[in-house]
Order: sequence, then structure tokens, then C-alpha cells
Amino acid sequence: MNPTLTPDRVRADVAELLDCEPAAIAPDQDLIDLGLDSMRIMTLVERWRAEGASTLEFPDLAERPELGHWTALLTGGPE
Repeated sequence: MNPTLTPDRVRADVAELLDCEPAAIAPDQDLIDLGLDSMRIMTLVERWRAEGASTLEFPDLAERPELGHWTALLTGGPE
């Protein structure tokens, strides 16, 4: 959990890399199917590590590429 990463922030960061509106991403949509690739996932890992999620690793995101899962992982909130 990281107090600087909010659900809105996580959603906005993902939407920025997918070049879409944040509201367009459903929590259970597969982000790979939406166009997120491994390079963009690494970009998010590095960005979120810099924001304080220091233990975040690529497999944490790649094994289940869903916004709801990532939000819960990073903020401790519900999926």
C-alpha cells in the first residue's frame, strides 16, 4: 500500500498509457487486450516505485493485468 497512490491516480496513469479516458477502463478488463504491453507495464512499475511502491515488481502487474487488481495491490482498497 502506498498513501500517494490513489485509485484515481492508478486509473489515470493506466489510461494515459492506453491513450484513453480513465472512465473507459472497467476494473475487470484485461489491460493487455486493451493494448498495454510489457514496456508500458514496466513504465508503470518504475513510475509507481518512484511514488513509493518500492516493492512493486513486474510480475505483480503482469500476472493479472486488471485495473481492479492493480488498484487493490497499490492502494489496499477493494478490487
